[in-house]
Amino acid sequence: MDHRLSPELEELRRTVAEFAHDVVAPKIGDFYERHEFPYEIVREMGRMGLFGLPFPEEYGGMGGDYLALGIALEELARVDSSVAITLEAGVSLGAMPIHLFGTQEQKQQWLPRLCSGEILGAFGLTEPDGGSDAGATRTTARLDPETDEWVINGSKCFITNSGTDITGLVTVTAVTGRKPDGRPQISAIIVPSGTPGFTVAAPYSKVGWNASDTRELSFADVRVPAANLLGEEGRGYAQFLRILDEGRIAIAALATGLAQGCVDESVKYAKERHAFGRPIGANQAIQFKIADMEMKAHTARLAWRDAASRLVAGEPFKKEAALAKLYSSTIAVDNARDATQIHGGYGFMNEYPVARMWRDSKILEIGEGTSEVQRMLIARELGLVG
Repeated sequence: MDHRLSPELEELRRTVAEFAHDVVAPKIGDFYERHEFPYEIVREMGRMGLFGLPFPEEYGGMGGDYLALGIALEELARVDSSVAITLEAGVSLGAMPIHLFGTQEQKQQWLPRLCSGEILGAFGLTEPDGGSDAGATRTTARLDPETDEWVINGSKCFITNSGTDITGLVTVTAVTGRKPDGRPQISAIIVPSGTPGFTVAAPYSKVGWNASDTRELSFADVRVPAANLLGEEGRGYAQFLRILDEGRIAIAALATGLAQGCVDESVKYAKERHAFGRPIGANQAIQFKIADMEMKAHTARLAWRDAASRLVAGEPFKKEAALAKLYSSTIAVDNARDATQIHGGYGFMNEYPVARMWRDSKILEIGEGTSEVQRMLIARELGLVG
């Protein structure tokens, strides 16, 4: 399988790389320090069409695919992960469920604004007592036959893009009944922002991703039309598992970008920083460390592109997505640690990008399925789990 980019994808890569270096890099440090969402940068990403990359042109998209999205995410994350995760969550978790499972009316209502970046969507799956057990849903939704509305009660946590000024909707999973064997019937329901009873908490105080929006949500007798059901009733959990499989490719691309960004910054610093009368890059210990970092980033890139190529070709990709997410997130942490070490004391200063990358890397081993969950998925695909 040839993972070299077509001329069109190479042009996309160059365009996003220039944007990341010319627009994002000079400004994002200040947003990060202030824990402030970078609206002006996100608006520019919308004008570039990045939020519409994998969606059909009939809904305002760019007519691309997950490979194109991954390329954009990797280039953004080489400079900053807060901006990259805003795009990843807005596309993979906010808009993709509506694209894959929505009715024609739902697609026409939401996708054009999501593709343009006019609004952001969010993905309400994780609950305070659930964690990795995404099926342990306690949020409930009952259909009121008198008003033909869903009445939702419960809470969600760690939800990206859920409380910005441009957040338009959150799709949430909720128990809507019981199956014959007593297990919960989980459905997905679109909840527009501003719906009475839908409360968005203050932003979390996070270790990293400080220029992205992450919040806890609560639902107290929130009423939305019955037509806001996304997909079939009772199929919400299965739908979200499909979304997570695809999202892992996107996170793998983002992690690869962070890992490559650590290489970029380390090479630059090793050439500029002098010690004992010569650049530190002249020392074999530094050379070998950076060479290993480059090897890891290159391998991670092959992994996520392989998974994306399988997805685009309509082939099974669950195992490859888990492999890519597991490996890329692991080496992102490795490269961030090594880049900080290469920078020495300066690597501990927030004015240097590697300090931000070190703080941002750890969540990649947790979000959208922990490393332990990825190992479970891989083992299952190998037939080791019944």
